[in-house]
Amino acid sequence: MSRRIILTASLCGAIAVIFGAFGAHSLKNVLSAGAVEIWAKGVEYQFYHTFALLFLSQFAMVNDKLVKWSYIFFTMGIVLFSGSLYLLATREILNIGFLNYIGPITPIGGLCFILGWALLFIAASKRK
Repeated sequence: MSRRIILTASLCGAIAVIFGAFGAHSLKNVLSAGAVEIWAKGVEYQFYHTFALLFLSQFAMVNDKLVKWSYIFFTMGIVLFSGSLYLLATREILNIGFLNYIGPITPIGGLCFILGWALLFIAASKRK
């Protein structure tokens, strides 16, 4: 489990760096300032939860279902929260019709983050 978490965190971290650079250097020339802020918020939260995954990998030494679910919720939060923000930020240049309906996915991703943190808290409080 620890290896899987570290691999996921490594991939999410690399993508966050790539997306951060892409937003700062390429998207700022084609998106509005508000859209660039939305993109940056997605990158920010992806980084926060990449570090959370790395921290979580230290708890994964013991096969704990709470840690496993925390990992799942953090990962789903990155995909749903940050992913939806990336899509929302670029909707003016992507011209994809369904992007107008993707806004409600962002809070679901936020809820996944909250559940991940809550489960990590419970897992840590059970340890001696």
